[in-house]
Amino acid sequence: MRRSEREITDPAVMEDVLSRATVCRLGLCDDEQPYVVPMNFGYENRTLYFHSATEGQKLDILRRNNRVCFQVDTDVEIVVGDTGCNCRTRYRSVIGFGRATFIEDPAEKRRALAVLMRHYASGTFVFPDDAVAKTCVFRVDVTRMTGKQA
Repeated sequence: MRRSEREITDPAVMEDVLSRATVCRLGLCDDEQPYVVPMNFGYENRTLYFHSATEGQKLDILRRNNRVCFQVDTDVEIVVGDTGCNCRTRYRSVIGFGRATFIEDPAEKRRALAVLMRHYASGTFVFPDDAVAKTCVFRVDVTRMTGKQA
């Protein structure tokens, strides 16, 4: 990172950013063409969980190349200065890398969906068999991540 004073190195701070972010931007690579998609997610034990329809462009890409990049941010605030050159954005962000794996086992899918739901709401949720069967669930095991605060 060019400006090391902005780097977040404390894993607990990165975990906090991941726990409070509401959108995860998932970066995929389709041959030579990048593809980024914003998604809801859950995070637990260095693993991100996602759900989607059972078909679509991102799933086609992931089946060909399961390497991903992800980005989340929190605490975003625009600070307007006296001149255009004095404007800036405050934020905390995490960027990471990993590999996606599709989850097929219904019990494991339910556990992953529960992690995802805990990210957005409290309580216990029921996942009916037909809904689980019609939902694609995948996880990204994080291999590395870094944070930045500005």
